[in-house]
Amino acid sequence: MRRLPTRPLAVLAAIGVLALAGCGTQPAGAPADPGGVPGADRTIRAQQVMRLTQVHEQTGMTLLEGPVLDEHGRLLVVDVTAPAGEPKVLRVNVRKKTSEQLHTDDRGTYTSAQFSPYDGRIYLTDFSHGDIVSLAPDGGDPRTFFSGEVDGAPMNPDDLAFDREGNLYVSDSRGMADGAAHGRVVRIDRTGKDATVLADGLAAPNGISFDADYRGLWFSELTQNRISYLRLDADGAVSSRHTAVRVDGGVAQTDSIAVDADGNLYQGLHGRPAMAVYSENGERLATVEVPARAADGLESATNVAITPGGTRAYMTVSGPDGGYLYTFDALARGVRQSNGG
Repeated sequence: MRRLPTRPLAVLAAIGVLALAGCGTQPAGAPADPGGVPGADRTIRAQQVMRLTQVHEQTGMTLLEGPVLDEHGRLLVVDVTAPAGEPKVLRVNVRKKTSEQLHTDDRGTYTSAQFSPYDGRIYLTDFSHGDIVSLAPDGGDPRTFFSGEVDGAPMNPDDLAFDREGNLYVSDSRGMADGAAHGRVVRIDRTGKDATVLADGLAAPNGISFDADYRGLWFSELTQNRISYLRLDADGAVSSRHTAVRVDGGVAQTDSIAVDADGNLYQGLHGRPAMAVYSENGERLATVEVPARAADGLESATNVAITPGGTRAYMTVSGPDGGYLYTFDALARGVRQSNGG
């Protein structure tokens, strides 16, 4: 089986887009701890649920992202590098270990998925074209929710989060291909008519999630391996911003973020099939890992969905062996902030 490209630009050549979210790789035998607070030694072993995808001949890779559970407990997952005609959004019955195509098209490079609390539709970020696309819950009725420039510059939307009213907060990974700090955090109102830059000068922002109380946003920067915090005021404007956690990932990079009911951060890693878990105060709590016997053929654990009201977590893991779902017990119950994005 062909191995995945090892650098972002190699991935771009494979799929013909300007940039793609989190495309590093990790050799076997890397250190066990991806970084954070000294002395944290708890390891959570994730267990394989099923293989969802194989490496696509046309693009040379598969990369699963954006897991989100619907109201029936079915898991939706996007395949970032799926070519036209192959499933770009899959719906998975985790109990029966079966999957089906929910959506495909000849255009989108989808890097995240989440249900809107405002209209109940599925929202997808199209990294290549700068669009936000929405689908009906059954995968039909595709619509372009937002397209175009924001403050005179196009977006490369990677992940998204919703506030309680259904407004969108998007990590814009502009500059990922050349490493320039042109990234932004963008707020789009729930009508899709008004877009505002909340933070700029960022190094390929990737993961984004509200904290447990919707007081602020956590976001990760892929090429700086750090997690920052934006505190928001009552009107949704930024009142402060600071670097909160520095992730010592080695060759692995910070990918998507999820937050559980206790405020713990689940930081996905691209470049190693593992996830780092931090408290809201920056304490390293745990490392989620796949079994060593499987890790050699897997190179990323991008994101996680935790069952709302429960602790069963589903992690998207990918590499030259294919795209997989793994499961583990989260440290606290799932909420909206740990279900999609």
